[in-house]
Amino acid sequence: QVQLVESGGGLVQAGGSLRLYCAVSVRTTFSSYSMGWYRQAPGKAPGTQRELVAVMQSGGMRIYAGTVKGRFTISRDFAKNAVYLEMSSLKVEDTAVYYCKAGDHWGQGTQVTVSS
Repeated sequence: QVQLVESGGGLVQAGGSLRLYCAVSVRTTFSSYSMGWYRQAPGKAPGTQRELVAVMQSGGMRIYAGTVKGRFTISRDFAKNAVYLEMSSLKVEDTAVYYCKAGDHWGQGTQVTVSS
């Protein structure tokens, strides 16, 4: 059974930084799959699609949402089936539950709260 284990969320002041971490808990390599981060802001209606934050494809290409480009950096450790999200210059509007995705599998989410 594939499980994604996330960590690194928390409470930070605007302008601060956080680092999110996600690892896939199976030996099968995910190197041929995309891994990335999505988020869902508070107050969204149930069923609202999660917003893409950053994705790193198997070939190394990185895709960022326009709202985070230049502030967030995604990286992967292919040997560890892990993906990281370095977040800096955080804004109140970055507050959300952040979900890791590997292939078609989702993590449970980690809360990021940015205070003013």
